[in-house]
Amino acid sequence: MPHLPDIFDEVEEDLRAERARKFWQRFGVPILGALLLVVAGVGGWQAWRWYENRQQEAAATAFLEVSRATEAQGADLAAMAERFEALAASAPAGYRTIALLRAAALKAEAGDREGALALYDRLAGDSGADPLYRDLASLMWVLRSLDSGDPATLAARIAPLARPGAPWSASARELAALVSLKAGDRAEARRQLEALAADVTAPRGIRERAGRIAQGLAG
Repeated sequence: MPHLPDIFDEVEEDLRAERARKFWQRFGVPILGALLLVVAGVGGWQAWRWYENRQQEAAATAFLEVSRATEAQGADLAAMAERFEALAASAPAGYRTIALLRAAALKAEAGDREGALALYDRLAGDSGADPLYRDLASLMWVLRSLDSGDPATLAARIAPLARPGAPWSASARELAALVSLKAGDRAEARRQLEALAADVTAPRGIRERAGRIAQGLAG
């Protein structure tokens, strides 16, 4: 005859087995379904990461290829700009942004000012692009528009970029001073440049240039 503790152990095991059986009868299918969804989700995520990596690698290769062609002796800059723009149409977000910036710069260098401005404006308004590069596009739009742009329009566009702490603040403040000068306000331009020259947080090259221009305006 088994000892009493052994009997209790057997009963307890039977109860646990019965509870487990009932539990799996009730919840087994949902739990397995959830596990399958998790496995499928992980597999899908890994597949997407693989696809993204392949896309990034392809974009990097294409970008370097066009960059090398641009640097070649006698390269057709207008044609290279078109190649960068075509690359941007199918490249992942990061490469799309730098390809558009490169295309805009080449268009400007090739004399297609309106084409360059259109690309800068397009990138500046692209909500899917990194704000850093959107602001850079706005900055370049103002720079390329200095010769013929309306001073009030230029001032309004550069003002948000010149705020303290903005990534392109020093360059934007320098441009803001040039916009003031374009508007005929030499005193305001000089004030802005002197403030920029005295700002130790600004890059040294910009501070020195601002100081030289301010001195020129003092004469």
